[in-house]
Amino acid sequence: MKTRFILVTLIGFFALTAFQIIKTSLNVTVRDEVGNTVEGATVQLFKTEEDYNKEENAVAEATTDKKGVAKLKDLEALPYYILVKKGDLNNFGGGEQTDTLQARRINQVTIIIQ
Repeated sequence: MKTRFILVTLIGFFALTAFQIIKTSLNVTVRDEVGNTVEGATVQLFKTEEDYNKEENAVAEATTDKKGVAKLKDLEALPYYILVKKGDLNNFGGGEQTDTLQARRINQVTIIIQ
């Protein structure tokens, strides 16, 4: 009985610790107009449409990896405007906005650049 209590307590502790370790994040997959992933694109997140339009006050920024994915971590559970650029390609004017991110989850979105 005592062993069972200790085991349940330890499992609860580890589950709570793991839950707290996962922070709100967003993985952005960037694709070109034919669907290929884009490596080396810059991804910026903005809280407001005004900041997005002016391209200032980005709250997070990352570059896509070989698989075309940019990982942005430690975010608030809010909707964000996303601006993606690589060379002459971008999504500007599309007003790309995420849904409200789910707290303590790895959220995902795909952005097309042209």
